[in-house]
Amino acid sequence: MPEGNELHRHANLQSDWFTGRILTVDAPNGRFAEGAALLSRRKLRAIEAYGKHLFYDFGPNRQLHVHLGLYGKYRSGEMPFPEPRGILRLRISDKAHWLELRGPTACDVLSDQQRATLLARIGPDPLSPDAEPKVAITRIRKSRAPIGALLMDQSVISGIGNIYRAELLFRAKLHPLTPGKTITVAKLLKLWSDAQTLMKAGMVDRRIVTTKPSDRPHPTGRARRFETHYVYRRKGLPCFVCGSEVAMKEFIGRKLYWCPCCQPEPTPPESQDRSAPVASR
Repeated sequence: MPEGNELHRHANLQSDWFTGRILTVDAPNGRFAEGAALLSRRKLRAIEAYGKHLFYDFGPNRQLHVHLGLYGKYRSGEMPFPEPRGILRLRISDKAHWLELRGPTACDVLSDQQRATLLARIGPDPLSPDAEPKVAITRIRKSRAPIGALLMDQSVISGIGNIYRAELLFRAKLHPLTPGKTITVAKLLKLWSDAQTLMKAGMVDRRIVTTKPSDRPHPTGRARRFETHYVYRRKGLPCFVCGSEVAMKEFIGRKLYWCPCCQPEPTPPESQDRSAPVASR
């Protein structure tokens, strides 16, 4: 599933082509025919990415909403249309460019109120200029759930997927099973800032690079393919920082990656209590 940086990249590229233009919208496979009829021959006002959602503003109560999910893919280019390939849910075009969408989890037309309701359920997006990190931090600090689960909960923070989760936690030296409520505000603010920096960089060329040059086996030049991540998909390989083997475990249907040395497992509260000295009276 694409992460937030990819959705914002789509929004930027598509905006350059289509914003401010009257577009033809059609549904080649018929599944979106009713929605396409509501949008076709209308001017597209704006395209906005928020978390893992894309919104196309065609005017009052004409909000095209797309969630790519696991299988959704865009294909685009200059006119004329290419030969049809696969099952097309949606096609957008003007005289110069075309855009095709296949296999999304969601592709529907929302009213303005429906869009607002959906956004109200989503946590702040690190890539949105008006996002408020305190909202996410408050939710994390109130939860006993592991930070590894909270970062993937789109109602807490939106746009973070498995790659950024693994890499942000490594860079913050946080074990993925650390309870949210035990993490300081200062550390969460730093994690938020790091997410903004890494995800903005990932918008440029779709290449997610999270390692610092000084930590790579080859510290100069462009990061090589095996040097782009600290722990993601590096199970059993040596940590670039300490040399320990990177660990992995299944967790809520996804894989957690971490370095046992750089990200030590938190001590259970019960153990802390038993080991604490008893005050004399």
